[in-house]
Amino acid sequence: MSLPAVQADFKTANPHALATILEASETKSIIASSDIFDISGIKLWARDQPVSRDLQRKLMDRALSKPLETSLMVEDGVTSATLAQEVARLLKDDGPLRPLLMPYAEALIKGAASIHLHSVVQLLLSTVQTARPQAFAHAVEAMAVAGALARGRGGDDKLVSMAMTAGLLHDVGEMYVAPEYGEADAMATLDVESYRQLVVHPHIGQLLLTQLTDYPKDIARAVGEHHERLDGSGYPHRLTGDKMSTLGRLLSVTDAGLAALRSPHANLHHASVALRVVPGEFDIHLSGPLAAAARAVKPMEAKGTMSDLQVSLSRLDVILQEAMNHIDGTLPAESSEGLQRAAELSRYLLHKLRQGWNESGLWSLGTITPEDMAEAEAVQDALRLRLREIERAARLAAGKLGGDEEEVLNQMCKGLVDPS
Repeated sequence: MSLPAVQADFKTANPHALATILEASETKSIIASSDIFDISGIKLWARDQPVSRDLQRKLMDRALSKPLETSLMVEDGVTSATLAQEVARLLKDDGPLRPLLMPYAEALIKGAASIHLHSVVQLLLSTVQTARPQAFAHAVEAMAVAGALARGRGGDDKLVSMAMTAGLLHDVGEMYVAPEYGEADAMATLDVESYRQLVVHPHIGQLLLTQLTDYPKDIARAVGEHHERLDGSGYPHRLTGDKMSTLGRLLSVTDAGLAALRSPHANLHHASVALRVVPGEFDIHLSGPLAAAARAVKPMEAKGTMSDLQVSLSRLDVILQEAMNHIDGTLPAESSEGLQRAAELSRYLLHKLRQGWNESGLWSLGTITPEDMAEAEAVQDALRLRLREIERAARLAAGKLGGDEEEVLNQMCKGLVDPS
């Protein structure tokens, strides 16, 4: 997969991270913890001097002697006590996560209170809490869910704390991409070029934790893997099977489960469906505690009629059948490596969707009862979401193509679009 260039040494202030820090400095006390010099030794900002908009002007296009993040601190920022309070709030909240979290309440509060906050991470979390509160709330939820999954699989206090730390930090790389490219709305709103910017955030997060903090390499690696999938359908590196770490697999389950809960009125049933609808995507053993919690909550309710569902399922069946034929009929006999890579990935992902379709039993419309409707709708929604993702995956896999081949790719992708 061809990725945009990624800042590798953090010696130049990232404009998106800096903008977030400056926005947070309007309400939080952010100061220089040491003098800030450029690479030539020119002093740009004095130790103990509060951060202000003037700093942005002085840092513009200047290479620094050391990363900006290591030279700033938040005096009234997030602490481990803050994290424990946030977990306690989640446990009291009558939201969709409560049935999963409550059995492990004591371990989760203890785990949050034990999390080590490196100064760089404390800076970034504190600024996100102020400037991007939804992102901070997502980080807290991921921290709690990762801890619950770890505890539910028999993990001790040390493993729970590590899982919670990784969950808290999994999206730290998002601070380094433009906020409009955030993953919360990625599936619904981002075009392919914008999506190309988003997919680097796991890699940026891994680089940041590796280069600027003292967290164990297992945590940094897991952060880099949280959008990977066991079957190779994830990003940014399309890892498969044993190439993913256990902690990375757990974060993958955590993030995908939370993504399924973003829809209005979604509950743990929807998250459970999303984690098992396509065979081989996720580690079913690590998702076991979530599936168990889902069985104990109120069943899903159908949104439409049986007639509407049957029409929609029939249309999806045709789309899946025709999409594969369309790829084979569009691809020229002589194609570049990039175009062949896009076609191969599309075929593979469509095959996985067909597997999910076959195993769900949706092909047998006459066997769907009124009691099955809600789950059938959830499975269909999950498959349609995956179908939308294939076009982006194909374009990312293809990379830069020449004019004629770009048009071939466009034609190929037309067959991957669900017209509904």
